[in-house]
Amino acid sequence: MTSSYAVNTELVPDGSGSGTAPLLPEPYPRRRRRPGRLPVADRVAPAGIICALRTGVAWRDVPSQVVGASGVTAWRRLLDWTEAGVCHRLREALLAELRRAGLLDMDAAASGGSHIRALKRGKHVGPSPVGRGRSGSKHHLIVDRHGTLPGVTLIGGNRHDGTQFLPLLDAIPSVRGLPGRPRRRPRRLFADLGYDYDRYRRPLWKRGLRPLIARRRVANGSGLGKTRWVVERTFVRLHQFKRLRIRYEIRADLDLGPLELACSIICLRRLRTSF
Repeated sequence: MTSSYAVNTELVPDGSGSGTAPLLPEPYPRRRRRPGRLPVADRVAPAGIICALRTGVAWRDVPSQVVGASGVTAWRRLLDWTEAGVCHRLREALLAELRRAGLLDMDAAASGGSHIRALKRGKHVGPSPVGRGRSGSKHHLIVDRHGTLPGVTLIGGNRHDGTQFLPLLDAIPSVRGLPGRPRRRPRRLFADLGYDYDRYRRPLWKRGLRPLIARRRVANGSGLGKTRWVVERTFVRLHQFKRLRIRYEIRADLDLGPLELACSIICLRRLRTSF
């Protein structure tokens, strides 16, 4: 029986391809018990993680006979990799490959947020204004003109998007791939009229960014819809991973790790379809 959740080896590579350190942390020593089963290889566990992300099933319901690893094993590897920062380094390596191929535009970017429901309490959880005050969180993204995700953050459902401009810019990794200094921030940032406050524009000007934010009380609209529509399209692609539509985890890092992994998959799709 073939698996529809099979993940190629390029998803979690042994290295970035340029002689740098491996993305995966050093494997911790596993004591083999006799008799007993061999430990699951690190290159098998991503299949169970992707299965849970795409289908939204509980970890215990991941079909181990199909993906090659149980859901509990996949969740433990995801926990270890999240704490080690593997998902962040993977996205950083893929962004470097996109920039090297000329598929990443670091000159212009757009930001936006999307509310999700939180089933449990925890950090970055608050009453959602679009969910009748129920507990929720928000995915806050910054994308380039192609819809690639240089930065992503997780904030409370009651936080205003404008207050997360600077944390979102800080979440952009150092994008290498071309000679010269790595790029850390775009030159222009587009946003909708919900960000139309001067107290949000001033910090962007100080960082050398040109904020292009829609103005309120404009008769014919701002005209930025032709630029910001890529944000909404990226949210559609991101929430195709059903497990990201609802926050199940109490710890914020365990919810941010799968979010960054989904962003890496979107970057990988962009890199593959261009060739």
